[in-house]
Amino acid sequence: MELSREEECALAGEYGEMMQTAYRILVATGEATDAENLVSIEWAHLSGVNYNTIGDAGEQLLAELSKSARVKVRTTLNPMGFDADSVSRYGLDENFVSKQISIKNSYQTMGVTPSFSCIPYEIFDMPEKGTQVAFAESNAAIHANSYDGLRTNKESSFSALASAITGKSPYSSLRKEDSPNITIRMKVDSPDELTYGMLGYFAGKVGDTSVNVSGLGSMDKRQCKAMCGGMGTSGTCAKFLFEEDSSCEKVDFDEREAQKIHDELNTADRGDIITLGSPQLGAEEISDLVAMLKGRSFKKRCMVFCPRTVKEQAAGDCAKLEGAGCEILADCCTCLTPLISSDKIDSVTTNSIKGAFYLKNSNGVGVNLKPLSQIIRDETD
Repeated sequence: MELSREEECALAGEYGEMMQTAYRILVATGEATDAENLVSIEWAHLSGVNYNTIGDAGEQLLAELSKSARVKVRTTLNPMGFDADSVSRYGLDENFVSKQISIKNSYQTMGVTPSFSCIPYEIFDMPEKGTQVAFAESNAAIHANSYDGLRTNKESSFSALASAITGKSPYSSLRKEDSPNITIRMKVDSPDELTYGMLGYFAGKVGDTSVNVSGLGSMDKRQCKAMCGGMGTSGTCAKFLFEEDSSCEKVDFDEREAQKIHDELNTADRGDIITLGSPQLGAEEISDLVAMLKGRSFKKRCMVFCPRTVKEQAAGDCAKLEGAGCEILADCCTCLTPLISSDKIDSVTTNSIKGAFYLKNSNGVGVNLKPLSQIIRDETD
C-alpha cells in the first residue's frame, strides 16, 4: 500500500505513539482489503460505545487513549446503554452505569460529539455527494453509500476510531466504483417496513460488497432505514444500487423468501413489551406514530428509542406518545441495551429486523415480529 511521506513518518512513530498505533490499524486494514493508499475523510461515526459491547478492556483502552488522543475530523457516536434522564428507574447494575459514563467521558475528552445515535444521516447536515467518510455503524454506512451519495467502507470500531484520530481511511472496497454481480428483484406485493427489512436481510446474505435491487417503487424513510438495518445484520454487503443490470445474476425476493426470514427471527407468539426504534426513530417517524395512534393508547409497556436531538425537537409529539403509554428513551437503542433483559422479560414485540436479530441473539429474549400497523391494531385500544 502506497503511503505519503507524512503517513510513513506517522507509522514510524515520529508523531507519537498514539498516532503510530492509529496508522498501524489503518495500514493493517488497508492491506487486508487490498487498498491502494489512504484517503482523507471529513466525518467519522464510531461504534464501540455501549459497555455491553466493549467491556472492561474497551473502557480501559478509551480511558488511556483520552489522555492524549484527539480527533481530527467531525466525529459522532453510536448509542450507549441507557438514557441518563431515566436510568434511575431501571435498577441497572452500578458497575455498568459507572463504566458507561467513563466511556462517554473518554470520547468527549477526545473531542467526539456525544450524539449517541445510529442515524447520523437524519440528525446532521450531509456533506456533498462523493465525500469520503468512515462510518462504523452498519445501517449508517449502508445508508450513506446507498441514499446519501457518500463513500465509506463498512468500518470496525477500531478502524473508524483510527480514522477519526488521523483523518484518513484505506481506499478500498466500497470507496471505489463497483459492479455488483447480483440483481435482487422485489416480488412481494404491498410491502411494508418489515418486508423491506427482510429484503435488506436477504440482500446481506446473498450479496458480496454491493447489490442491485429492482422493482421497489417509492419508499418512505422508515422503509429505507429498515432495508439498511436488515442488510447490516446479515453479512458484509454494504450498498444498494437501485438499478437492474442485464449482465448480473437475477435473484427474486418473493413471499417464500420473506417467510423464511420471518420464520428464522420470529420466535414468540406475543411480546411482554413493545420496542420501536432500531434504527432509532427520527422526528418524522415520531410524528407518523402519533398520527397512526389516532388517540389510542398502548395496552402494554412500549419503549420508543430516538436520538436526544429528536426527543428535544419533537417534544410535543413525544409528550403525546408518553400520554399514549410510551417510554421515550434517548441516547440508547433497542439493540444490546441492558434495559431489555432476559431476567425480567421473556419476549418482545417489534417491527424491526435488526432489532429482532439482536434481541434474539444478544439479549436472549423471544421475538414477536410484525409490522407497525399490525402492532398498533393488536396492542392499542
